[in-house]
Amino acid sequence: MGTEVLVTGGAGFIGGNFVQYMVEKYPDYEIYNLDLLTYAGDLTKHKEIEKKSNYHFLKADIADEKIINELFSVHNFDYVIHFAAESHVDRSITDPGIFVQTNVLGTQVLLEAAKEFGITKFVHVSTDEVYGELDFDPTTFFTEDTPIQPNSPYSASKASSDLLVRAYHETFNLPVNITRCSNNYGPYHFPEKLIPLTISRVLNDQKVPVYGDGKNIRDWLHVIDHCIAIDLVMHKGENGEVYNVGGHNERTNLEVVKTIINTLGKSEDLIEYVKDRLGHDKRYAIDPSKLESLGWQPTYKFETGIAQTIQWYLDNKGWWERIISGEYQNYFENQYSK
Repeated sequence: MGTEVLVTGGAGFIGGNFVQYMVEKYPDYEIYNLDLLTYAGDLTKHKEIEKKSNYHFLKADIADEKIINELFSVHNFDYVIHFAAESHVDRSITDPGIFVQTNVLGTQVLLEAAKEFGITKFVHVSTDEVYGELDFDPTTFFTEDTPIQPNSPYSASKASSDLLVRAYHETFNLPVNITRCSNNYGPYHFPEKLIPLTISRVLNDQKVPVYGDGKNIRDWLHVIDHCIAIDLVMHKGENGEVYNVGGHNERTNLEVVKTIINTLGKSEDLIEYVKDRLGHDKRYAIDPSKLESLGWQPTYKFETGIAQTIQWYLDNKGWWERIISGEYQNYFENQYSK
């Protein structure tokens, strides 16, 4: 049997792109996509790879200790690449409990199974939001040594899971890496997030909500650059180390929205300023030099990446319309439950 890779959350946005990337790049690897298929889990994106012999789908809850242990006892997983998480900040404000259940307890269950059954590497995919916020000084950046100071229930749950991963390395010598990325964008982004939400609203001539004054800054990372980074960390990351992944593409939320509107030839009158998000962090910006020392560089400039992303949504209107309508949620039953 060849190398077996368990990817949790592989029906989500970043995890889904990573699954496709790995299936295509490593035909001699067995790629197992484990996902519970909650509201953000979409399998329709994998239509092109689901018939490939090295792709396998497993429906399971990462917080279900019995099922996870059974899976680890049946499969000889070499790597665990852990994306599975509740990730929408707004949802964490209205329902923090599910974020603790999935992001903290689920991670602990996976870590325990990885420890008990033995793996080559556990890569925990986290977020720059665990660092809190930066001011608007363009010379300041998050580094791997920046103190963890999360400001939302979502980022607090991710910070908690980061600390558990570190603890399993320090206490049990579990081989781990943690990656902390900036905001991702690209194909198959769930339509409730800023960029796909804006694209779908603008195409339908609907108002685009912008929190506060729109001046909050994010560092945008193309999802394919992120996949390449995780692949590198998985194979060459130094055991126990944290690696920040950033795109060198800082933009205000308002700049992002206006770029999309102007690219699509619509009026900026579609912008609707709404009450600011609770605990809305001012700015995120990453110094990825530690990862770059391994040989990684982002390949997408924001101008190129956002243009390609907008075109992808134009070319794949059927996909995101099925997501918005909820039709995608029937795919598992129709394809996998026959």
